[in-house]
Amino acid sequence: MLKQLKCATALGILGSLMIAGHASADEEHKQVWRLFVADHTKPVVRAIDLESGKELGKFDIKGYAGLTASASGETVFAVQSDADQVNVIKTGISLSDHGDHRDLEVSETALLDEKFEGKRPVHAVMHGDSIVLFFDREGKGHELSEQDILKGKPQAKIIDATAPHHGVIVPFGNQYLASVPNLEAETKPDVLPPRLGLRVLEADGAQTGDVATCTALHGEAFSASLVAFGCEEGVLIASPSKDKKAELKMLTYGADLPKGKVSTLIGSKAMQFFLGNYGEDKIALIDPDSDTPYRLVDLPTRRVDFALDPARLKNAYVLTEDGQLHLINILDGTITRSAKVTEPYSKDGHWRDPRPRLAVAGDHIAITDPRHSLVRLINIESFKEDRTIPVADQPFSIVAVGGSGAEH
Repeated sequence: MLKQLKCATALGILGSLMIAGHASADEEHKQVWRLFVADHTKPVVRAIDLESGKELGKFDIKGYAGLTASASGETVFAVQSDADQVNVIKTGISLSDHGDHRDLEVSETALLDEKFEGKRPVHAVMHGDSIVLFFDREGKGHELSEQDILKGKPQAKIIDATAPHHGVIVPFGNQYLASVPNLEAETKPDVLPPRLGLRVLEADGAQTGDVATCTALHGEAFSASLVAFGCEEGVLIASPSKDKKAELKMLTYGADLPKGKVSTLIGSKAMQFFLGNYGEDKIALIDPDSDTPYRLVDLPTRRVDFALDPARLKNAYVLTEDGQLHLINILDGTITRSAKVTEPYSKDGHWRDPRPRLAVAGDHIAITDPRHSLVRLINIESFKEDRTIPVADQPFSIVAVGGSGAEH
């Protein structure tokens, strides 16, 4: 992993939204960050300028929303599972690569007219221009082009996952990776069947190869050319073969690890590496290329949320229920700094109770504090709170979009 990190530092930072390129003398270099915050109980998403704290837009939607930013950062998807709807917000930030520098275009943020309806949308998977929305109670994925959405001409390709279940479909080159429900399992009325594995689909929807075991599949992430899925047996890795077809390999937990499993994953953008939970009080550092792919980090209390820093490649951040924010060095698997940033938020109670969520925005970690109607901005270098942004009601889900570039 250390070798990968050095290589990524030398070559890959050009690809991060966080990193400034070289602009010519007649171009102004600028950095812009915007926060998109969904309320816990009210059907609303707010766009906020990070620098000024000014609200740039308040968007009324239909229901409680989880937020996911696209790979480009040009759109944010508000997935409303209970309201059977997905809305799309134009962020107003566009970064384009010009070899030795990036161009930055800034415009107004807006709620797009296009909305996507279906029975219980849960997952929005982003990869390049492709977005796949999965509707649990239909058992189908809708693949869309981000650029088509921005042009107001979205055309959905429907991908069948055989039956309704809490599932996911991930685009993988000219193939798809689709969760498989266990239709033989006994379930209560109106309860969706559990997942038993993953299958590879060709572009026409035909299955290729056998179903790979991945019991209770939950959590997926991209990192470089790999896709990872959390399973009870381990983490299932999909990698491209020489002919660009998906090959599946299970990274089993092994007898040396304590009881637990990975069910949430984040992928590094600059090297092939994943960060996942391992139960409620541990974080798993997952290196698919290692003979011992798992390194566990014990947390002082249960985890509330966590994130990878796409610019500071060795940094991961974990917020625990005692209100402490922890900096984890992913190279050696140690907690190097900790700071009290909120009051305690217990993990007991409903999984959707209002608790803080965090997002990395340039030099800051933005943390929602629903109890106090605030977004707290923690300076990454000092690990102290720089300032707060008041946000009405109960700010909850949050994503950060932005970066630096040359404005012409």
